Amino acid sequence: MGRKKKAFAVLIPAFTLVATACQGTPGAAAQPYIPVTTAAAGPAAYPALPADGSGVPKLQGAGRTTPPADPQGGQQPGGGQMGDGGQMGDGGQMGDGGQMGDGGQMGDGGQMGDGGPIDGGQTTPPADPQGGQTTPPADPQGGQQPGGGQGNGQNGGQNGGGQAPANPSLRADQFVDIRKAPRVRQPRRSRQASTGVFASSCGVNKGQAHSNPDNVLAAPGVVNGAHHIHDYVGNLDTNAFSTDETFAAAGTTCTNGDKSAYFWPVIRLRNGQDNSDRAQQSQADGNTGSIVTPSSVKLQFLGNPRSKVTAMPRFIRVATGDAKAVTNGLKNAHASWTCTGFENRAFTDKYPLCPRGSKVLRVLNFPSCWDGQNTDSANHRDHIRFPDQATGQCPQGTKAVPQLRMTLAYNLPAKPLAFALDSFPESGHDPVTDHGDLINVMDDQLMAKAVTAINGRAGTRIKRRR
Repeated sequence: MGRKKKAFAVLIPAFTLVATACQGTPGAAAQPYIPVTTAAAGPAAYPALPADGSGVPKLQGAGRTTPPADPQGGQQPGGGQMGDGGQMGDGGQMGDGGQMGDGGQMGDGGQMGDGGPIDGGQTTPPADPQGGQTTPPADPQGGQQPGGGQGNGQNGGQNGGGQAPANPSLRADQFVDIRKAPRVRQPRRSRQASTGVFASSCGVNKGQAHSNPDNVLAAPGVVNGAHHIHDYVGNLDTNAFSTDETFAAAGTTCTNGDKSAYFWPVIRLRNGQDNSDRAQQSQADGNTGSIVTPSSVKLQFLGNPRSKVTAMPRFIRVATGDAKAVTNGLKNAHASWTCTGFENRAFTDKYPLCPRGSKVLRVLNFPSCWDGQNTDSANHRDHIRFPDQATGQCPQGTKAVPQLRMTLAYNLPAKPLAFALDSFPESGHDPVTDHGDLINVMDDQLMAKAVTAINGRAGTRIKRRR
């Protein structure tokens, strides 16, 4: 296959954001979390950390999660065995929670901040201001496409003004004390491991300076293709109609020429007020409340536990997580939810309730085994995959490239139902649908610096412009 370097600028069916198809088993240096549940909390081996004490371990896979309740009385499809996500790598410190220790139990002391008893019951989905049901977004797995005929996939149904699937509600049992989260671990590194870190500091998108409900990676040319608001840092052009050419010509919130586009769905305080010009559309999509700006955003590029890394191509599209994991199943759910000071515990399918003074952390690890040819693929996964879970080695026919890890920190109340992730209407704000996107727009010189830093012992940092 030839390298596909051009973003599609024409209207095409909106695709669901998906992560790599490979079962991610991160190598020592950087790998993705895999889906877990509170019931899967059997202690795992404590992670081996870099000599300098930095790094973030990965969740060991565990069993099967129960799909969110279907308001119509059944279960959501796709509730089979969980996919094998990769493990967390060894890059830098997590959020604001200091360095990880080398073992031992996490202390159980400290009061949970401001949290009362769990409220129980379900919340009522936001009303559609138009009085009807919302139209479901296009399903890349073969379901409906907007304005077209009836789909034949698992998410199919009437389209173009017909009925949308019943929307599940956010539930109080999706919020759990972080001290009940499963432990995390990661594989050992070989002598050939690449252990350095290259970090871009690009700001936090203060004041929603750059946000929209588009997704140029999964749904190029489609306005509101995400059906939820994305925060953007880095490239200033990112929207539904961005192309390689507009990315290259745009400015950036990062320095040293890093024009890469980094984006993720926002978190909202549910009882807050949305005064933006997108409030009506957000409400129609089931996303209500005031958007919370992260207190910090860490963008780190890490190595591989079994080999050195090579440069990733400019304009490559890389996605992690599955925005429709509720309906598609958990194979590609790779997000990690934890708290500062508790980074050796994490959930994939629960929101953490953090002790007073501790911040909620979202850790998103990206696939890092490139096919050596393509900058995108039809499902946005096949061209770049996660390393093998058990060994950290890249699949045959792929090569290790720098692995992006996003670590987003938030000051949030430790109360069930108080906050939630923006999501597709049918996903009910389930934390398992967390995801993130990267479009690499580093020039060759900057990418070479990143590779040198990762393959060496010292990291290189790009300082923030704003």
